[in-house]
Amino acid sequence: MLTALTKTGKKICLGFEYRKDTLMSLRDKEEFICPVCQERVLLKLGDQRIFHFAHKLGGQCREFYENETYEHLEGKRQLFQWLIKQNIASVLEYYDRNIQQRPDIMFNYNGKRYALEYQCSTLPDKVFTKRTSTYLENGYIPLWILSSSHLHQKRKDLITLSNFQYSFLRTASSGKLYIPAYCPEKQIFQLVESITPFSIKNSFAHLSSLPIQSIELDSILDPQNDHPLTQARWSKEMEKYIFNWALHPRAEHKPFLQEVYNQGLNIFLLPPEIGLPVDHSVLIQTPPFIWQTYLFVDVLAHKTPHELITLKEIYTSFQKRISKKQIIIRHLPQVKNVNPFSVMIEYLLLLEKFNFLTRKGDMIFEVQKKILFPHTNREKEEAKQNFLVQYENMLTRS
Repeated sequence: MLTALTKTGKKICLGFEYRKDTLMSLRDKEEFICPVCQERVLLKLGDQRIFHFAHKLGGQCREFYENETYEHLEGKRQLFQWLIKQNIASVLEYYDRNIQQRPDIMFNYNGKRYALEYQCSTLPDKVFTKRTSTYLENGYIPLWILSSSHLHQKRKDLITLSNFQYSFLRTASSGKLYIPAYCPEKQIFQLVESITPFSIKNSFAHLSSLPIQSIELDSILDPQNDHPLTQARWSKEMEKYIFNWALHPRAEHKPFLQEVYNQGLNIFLLPPEIGLPVDHSVLIQTPPFIWQTYLFVDVLAHKTPHELITLKEIYTSFQKRISKKQIIIRHLPQVKNVNPFSVMIEYLLLLEKFNFLTRKGDMIFEVQKKILFPHTNREKEEAKQNFLVQYENMLTRS
């Protein structure tokens, strides 16, 4: 830990740049107390780790604080100094006795109170959710920043994200979702933006690297960048993924494959209109080609040109599949103002762009033409090429 109290109640914060000889002199004269458990702590001034306080053996909160790694100590120290240099009122290791939580940094900005947590180790989902909910219920805006060591880029535009990493997802004012990360060794922020998953763990995304010396808080709280994904790139990766997925199905995949077969459809011959990327598809853990196939089977397949589709029909299908656990909603503790059903509406609006539907009101669409399944690989390839030629520009995200 980096903060402690003296016996006289003075706070010592090692987030500031103290000289070693100053601290040695202070250590000779003072005893230090943990602000949380009120037990004695020792001031460690070794050459191998950064200066820090440590609980004596047997301390009540020793187990929690002594598990801190160098990366965590140094990371929160750098983030604290970064905020202070921007004249942002900040408290390192602030302990809120009312909620019995101690964010790495508490700070006030633009009239709002933030709880910054720099997370280097994996947290159980229940713990992450409870901490986040407690902050929100008590007037804090949680700002979870992931250690960059958890980011695993497969290729330039592809990244693997676990449910734990998705927990760090937060919303910019534009409605775009992103994950902030930080690397104390390189002293760079990394922003995972334009996240468009095509499987449970694999996603297209743009990873920005921003030196801490040249970036301000607004750029982390509200990034405004957009990095459009081309349909050709998406289509190529989706095709490969579906082929491998269907060729080597797991036990949990078989009900979906059986339903597709019972409907007289071929998973290897999906039309290009099924499995499209939409802005907020990250809200749904189920791969896009699966939930869009369910929507087709439940509603779209039964409609002929000029028939109407209501959002109530779409919602009924959506809820039915959720209740059967055929569509899984991703648990995102920090994303509170976006309804997962909006993903379905985004997909319908995409079909409207492609002239399959026309919107007739807030709750009604009219079918203009049916989505047709190819019968052969040749037909599928022709349909895909026609689709790319006609609609590439329409799929560029605004």
